[in-house]
Amino acid sequence: MKHYLICLILSFVCLNSIAQSKTPGMYQNPVIAGDFADPSVIRVGNTYYAVGTSSEWGPAYPIYQSKDLVNWQYVGPVFKSLPDWTMGSYWAPELYYRNNTFFVYYTARRKTDQRSYIGVATSKDLSKGFTDHGCLLEWTSEAIDAFVLEDAGKLYITWKAYGLDKGKAIQILGRELTPDGLKDTGNVFTLLQAEPNNWEAGGAEGQAIFKKGKYFYMTYSGNTCCGPECDYQVGIARAEKLQGPWEKFSGNPILKGDENWKCPGHGTVVTTPDNRYFYLHHAYNGTDFTYAGRQGVLSELVWDNNTGWPTFKYGINTPVQAEAPVKVVQQQNLNVAADFKKKPQHIPWVWDVSQPLPAYTVNKGYLQIKNNSVLPVGSFLGMVIKKGTYTFTTEVVPQAEVLQSICIYGDAKNALGFGVSQESLELWQIKDGNKKILKKQSLPDNKTPVYLTLWSKKGKNYQFSWKHKAGKTNTLEVPNVDSSYLPRWDRAPRVGLSVSGKQNSAGKISSLLLQYD
Repeated sequence: MKHYLICLILSFVCLNSIAQSKTPGMYQNPVIAGDFADPSVIRVGNTYYAVGTSSEWGPAYPIYQSKDLVNWQYVGPVFKSLPDWTMGSYWAPELYYRNNTFFVYYTARRKTDQRSYIGVATSKDLSKGFTDHGCLLEWTSEAIDAFVLEDAGKLYITWKAYGLDKGKAIQILGRELTPDGLKDTGNVFTLLQAEPNNWEAGGAEGQAIFKKGKYFYMTYSGNTCCGPECDYQVGIARAEKLQGPWEKFSGNPILKGDENWKCPGHGTVVTTPDNRYFYLHHAYNGTDFTYAGRQGVLSELVWDNNTGWPTFKYGINTPVQAEAPVKVVQQQNLNVAADFKKKPQHIPWVWDVSQPLPAYTVNKGYLQIKNNSVLPVGSFLGMVIKKGTYTFTTEVVPQAEVLQSICIYGDAKNALGFGVSQESLELWQIKDGNKKILKKQSLPDNKTPVYLTLWSKKGKNYQFSWKHKAGKTNTLEVPNVDSSYLPRWDRAPRVGLSVSGKQNSAGKISSLLLQYD
């Protein structure tokens, strides 16, 4: 505890990131830490780009770039403003590059009928975001998990169908796209159908198609993707023609979970300049599990020259450590620090897309978040949790009629927080929309800034404390708090700041530090 507070008091002499050197030429999973499900990866020249699911969080679809598949830097979101036709479920974006243009084919829920369909957007410069072209493909009750490829000069889109159609087997379908990649055309054809009595019982989805020799190969995922009961696994199939017939590998599944990385799946295959094949996919960390979400992990494919089938180099499980594509030292930049009295620093904030966009600004040395929500949780700004064990500290100036809290946020109706107002300190819980005060005490000095601290162990065990700058640390003694309700079925919680109380009143936050053990 003392270490974290000293970092704050000395104006953040601690770095805002940590670098963990690994053996040159080796990497450890995850390569993209935190909730980064359904990753799509492409290589353009010598640069790799990856994009992943953001689910119910804005801004939609985080983008990363890398020179080596191991060290990744955040670029920004696909959409800085959410597409007008959408309302949530920002899943499974797929990147494609053609004619000096980046395309993203993404799944989202449509406002008019709340069904998930596939949209398309384009960009010449990823750092500036994408221009949306609207809904591209709708199909029965749901069309998700797009993948786009070129065959004989024609573009094709493939997708998962019939996941919500009772009595119909889940299939992966395909259809031609117009040359500009913005509309579908021609007849629909079936590539693959899930077999309900084997490892594909939960369906077939998350397909990625690539060509080697005379065959198209398809990695795909089956069974239950998400949550504590997940059993996601990966299979492979091949065909001489895109339209099939497709042959499933007799050794499926070729990738499954273990105690280190659970429920792996839904990724894409990319080749390196020296023609190695890597599968960037997601999996749950065996320790932090759903509390840190489905993280971006890397597994290498190798080829059996006798059969022509690929398998994974390190066996049937996601490797903990593996040989990197190039001889680099892996860097892991996880911590976030900001002193708002100094030069502003970029913080990759996220927010709940079901709620009003939080109004916030940095003004006169303070981060000021305005409460524009009518719900008990108030307005929330959060950050992706990279590991389940961390400490989050913030310096708050108490305000009248406003409760400023450090908060672990599952959704608008499920959160846990520890806050301060001019009158009191308050540990609170919101579960299924009902707020409960777990502990409350008066604030002895409401004119002095207060440090609020949260310790998280494995993302599910929490401790809270507070102190004045020159005072002693006061740890809250509270009964065990059940936090199992916080992860949603398809996403992990976020940690951050909430402001509740009087409408349109703002908090005043001087600094924050999120540090991982």
